[in-house]
Amino acid sequence: MTESRPQRVMGIFAHPDDAAFFCGATLAKFACSGSEVTVVVATSGDKGSADPEMTSERLVAIREAEERACNAVLGVHEVIFLRYPDGELFPTLQLRRDITRLLRHKRPDLVITLDPRTWFYGTFGINHPDHRAIGAATLEAIYPTARDRLNFPEMERDEGLQPHKVLTVYVAGANDPTVRVDVTDTIELKIKALHEHKSQIADMEAMAQRVRERSLDDNSPLEFPRYVEQFRVIQLR
Repeated sequence: MTESRPQRVMGIFAHPDDAAFFCGATLAKFACSGSEVTVVVATSGDKGSADPEMTSERLVAIREAEERACNAVLGVHEVIFLRYPDGELFPTLQLRRDITRLLRHKRPDLVITLDPRTWFYGTFGINHPDHRAIGAATLEAIYPTARDRLNFPEMERDEGLQPHKVLTVYVAGANDPTVRVDVTDTIELKIKALHEHKSQIADMEAMAQRVRERSLDDNSPLEFPRYVEQFRVIQLR
């Protein structure tokens, strides 16, 4: 395993489509390089519809199918749904337990999650509370819970799940990123994958334009655009 190509990558997010929007091109880049990528989705997005005829039960089936199709385009190996209620996610001990179990079972070298500190984006957007909650729970599961064997000792005793130390964390949605990942080769895969989220995206052309504009590296020449996704990277020792 090298830092540029971890053997196992796990993305842990709140909703279907979070992984693709926040870091789909990076996930595709890892998958294309040979990493085994798993995406964990805490909720099934059962509140994400303005359709007056839609029910939460129908929406769960739709959004889970969209997420599986999206991640198949990205090259994701497996999608896991924890099925917490959408809009009601908190960094509880139970959520941390569920994430710890997955970390010990899948044993990723690198984890991507969301920034629990981000309440708003500049002057144009408020961050979803579920995004902050999954970021907090994931970081708390990575350190110290998954690493230290006396946390949830029944996992080792009853399930044979050994403690696991994650080596690298990529925090997406941070207002103070430290690393820019060149995703020029996979930005179109991200856009293609996002096309699967038909229940969430009304105007696919406008979405594609926004993705390209927001990912464009300001320093790249106009004739050869370079696209990046940004993260705050934590290298654990």
